Amino acid sequence: MASVFSVDSFSGAPAVARGVSRLFLRNQIMVQPEVGLRNHRRADLMGINAKGEIIIVEIKCARADLLGDQKWPEYLDYCDRFFWAVPAGFDVGPLASEAFMPERAGLIIADAYDAEIARPAALVPLAAARRKVETQRLARLAMRRLMGIADPDPVLAEIEAE
Repeated sequence: MASVFSVDSFSGAPAVARGVSRLFLRNQIMVQPEVGLRNHRRADLMGINAKGEIIIVEIKCARADLLGDQKWPEYLDYCDRFFWAVPAGFDVGPLASEAFMPERAGLIIADAYDAEIARPAALVPLAAARRKVETQRLARLAMRRLMGIADPDPVLAEIEAE
């Protein structure tokens, strides 16, 4: 009987997120999935590297989703580096167009096992005050999630980190 956590059960965005997370971990970038931003957007992956740079990854697995996403530039105010992540075989042609800021946005190709940076993301440093706030928010979110694992009481689960 296959485990519910079997890698075979990963497909689509969860598989891409897993592959990117593995790549980043090897490169000392620690990430959290599904991170709410103060502008009410939600980053698919948000992390911090050993230099304190904040990285956001937006995952796209469908061409229509990519082409219909007009809100992604709103992530740029919350990170030093921004990446698109797509599954192997995805048509990356549109990501080379000016609308997707290839001079700013990196590109990662991933599957459930690993990922590769196809185009590096430019470093556009956040203001020090913004970096401090976002770093603290990310740390508090990670700690809150760990607390939820240690004490899964449903009443406590309703309390979110701000």
